Amino acid sequence: MLDRKFVMEELEAVQENCRNRGVTVDFDQLAKLETRRKELIPEIDETRRKANEVQKSIPKAKDNDERQKFIAEGRSLREQVSALEKELSEVEEQSTSILRFIPNMSHPAAPIGEDDQANKVVKQGKTEVPKFDFPVKDHVELGEELGIIDLEAGVRVAGNGFYFLKRDGVLLELALQQYAIQTLVKEGFTPVITPDLALNSILDGVGYIPRGESTQIYSIENQDLSLIATAEITLGGSLSGQILNEKELPILLCGVSHCFRTEAGAHGRSSRGLYRVHQFTKIEMFAFTHPEQSSEMLEKLLGIECQLFDDLGIPYHVVDTATGDLGGPAYRKYDLEAWMPGREDGGTYGEVTSTSNCTDYQARRLNIRFKKPGEKGTTLVHTLNGTAIAVSRALIAILENYQQADGSVVVPEVLRPWVGKEVIEPLTKS
Repeated sequence: MLDRKFVMEELEAVQENCRNRGVTVDFDQLAKLETRRKELIPEIDETRRKANEVQKSIPKAKDNDERQKFIAEGRSLREQVSALEKELSEVEEQSTSILRFIPNMSHPAAPIGEDDQANKVVKQGKTEVPKFDFPVKDHVELGEELGIIDLEAGVRVAGNGFYFLKRDGVLLELALQQYAIQTLVKEGFTPVITPDLALNSILDGVGYIPRGESTQIYSIENQDLSLIATAEITLGGSLSGQILNEKELPILLCGVSHCFRTEAGAHGRSSRGLYRVHQFTKIEMFAFTHPEQSSEMLEKLLGIECQLFDDLGIPYHVVDTATGDLGGPAYRKYDLEAWMPGREDGGTYGEVTSTSNCTDYQARRLNIRFKKPGEKGTTLVHTLNGTAIAVSRALIAILENYQQADGSVVVPEVLRPWVGKEVIEPLTKS
């Protein structure tokens, strides 16, 4: 959430940012509420002051009639204070609900555009796009022939958008988890296995809205809980309401969790198979930093994502995300898109990771602060998140880029210690 004072003082810039992001906000109503809020605060203070003066006058009353007059006047003033405080509470609640809907400001260099078509490619990976001299298969066909992906069983058990991994598919998933975690531990991250559910107040604090027509969140009926869409939610919420010491920063966490998403409206060949599913495993990076560290930390998280996919030998490019494609909390966001040769039109790039600097937007909602030694007061931390490995999409990139003419798939070298083999063979070789 943006600072209330900042929004009102920089209203034009905030309005322009909302237009660039495609977000509609009732700023006229916000202005009316804020005007009334500012009127109420001194009015309450003055009425309370009068009530206190009258209270002090009661013992000094000349007679019982004057005493009863003071008592009645004091009661009336206290009732006025109570009514004004109730109104202030209602005004602040309405104002805050609008403020919480306003997205974060955007980095000046972020491309301006309404969707991902305006994203700007800023970096190319080390691995070149492969050239095949045989008909290319997509991961669905490869997964079936290798006996490692069972979409039909997923449908029978849970419906469309769920899947079973089998045999070497399980080993690949576990290998990707180990590979990501071991890499991050070497970079100073603390590994964490998080809950798969969170209180709705935590989801809201991180910037996810648990309910609504466009939600990607599964809510638990009759519970104040929802399934998480990413460990960003639980990692960010883990320090909710805490005051940290400046010396503790940065705090680097890597979370292992299942992720659950409704993927409402997802369809088409590019979304088939494992690309858009309702449940998958993800290794998430999360950082709590000093405000002066966050820009540098964003580049660090992006560098780790690039290292992971360079070492996997997967072709990719990095895009600077356009304003209309930014999530509400993000100030700046980079997406890493891997080459997926099995997709339509002879292959396309598909998003496999993203990393965002959310500045103090989430920290203000979650009330996460730090204290500087020798100074009064506290300062909001900055929060950042980044996908290390989203297993389902990483599997797509591996299967499709490492496929061989005989239907086998080469295992990336960095994963072989955990998979235990160099090549995954089809169940029945052609």
